[in-house]
Amino acid sequence: MSVHHIAVTGFGTEAAAYERGRPSYPPDAVAWLVDALGIAPGRTVADVAAGTGKFTRLLTPTGASIVAVEPVDGMRRQLAIAVPSAPAIAAAAEALPLAVASLDAITVAQAFHWFDAAAALREFHRVLRPGGRVGLIWNARDRSVAWVDALWAIMDSVEKRAPSRDHDAWPASADVFGPWFTPLEQATFRNEQLLTRDEALDRLRSVSHVAALPPEEQARVLDRVRAVLDDDPATAGAEVVSLPYRVDAYWAERR
Repeated sequence: MSVHHIAVTGFGTEAAAYERGRPSYPPDAVAWLVDALGIAPGRTVADVAAGTGKFTRLLTPTGASIVAVEPVDGMRRQLAIAVPSAPAIAAAAEALPLAVASLDAITVAQAFHWFDAAAALREFHRVLRPGGRVGLIWNARDRSVAWVDALWAIMDSVEKRAPSRDHDAWPASADVFGPWFTPLEQATFRNEQLLTRDEALDRLRSVSHVAALPPEEQARVLDRVRAVLDDDPATAGAEVVSLPYRVDAYWAERR
């Protein structure tokens, strides 16, 4: 099963920027998923499409046995540095090299929109034990602040047909879970990312479609980001800016 070429190119090229620039997840959202999925000592959990381990590292304190699955080499190298306690497997969500009924839970952070949903869910059903659960979480773009909306508008011009836009159709499109899982349970949380100017540039550089651009085009996009940060009264001269997110979390149980 192939991985989307933008994910391979963008995330592979800018894995270090992803690690520096992407936000973590708020404790209340993590606690909600950990409780819903029953992640605890004695349980075996796969964090699928783990990236640089942003969510993986939040699961290790639970005492569960955590395995990270990440197909992109550059991301997996960052993951090994960030979360050395979690074995990292090179595989895609649609073809997991795991035994039937070997997992108690699966988590997917900021990544389900990259999958072939039906193929991935069929595979999740295969590797989960009866009663096992899958949990999904996204830091979704909060565009309620003018300068933040201006930054995401720049990303709009680059992404266009990005798979992440499919997340906007949830939960209406989530009926794909039906054959294999119970209806999705959902909760919404808030998150805030405090960033220096350089970190804010890394955050936008880590967007897959920006990361995949040729250097000259990427530089032009980041110059537009700098212009917003320099010119907007809310950010001009600020040493640190606050980037807001709406955090969408879901879980479902294996049928």
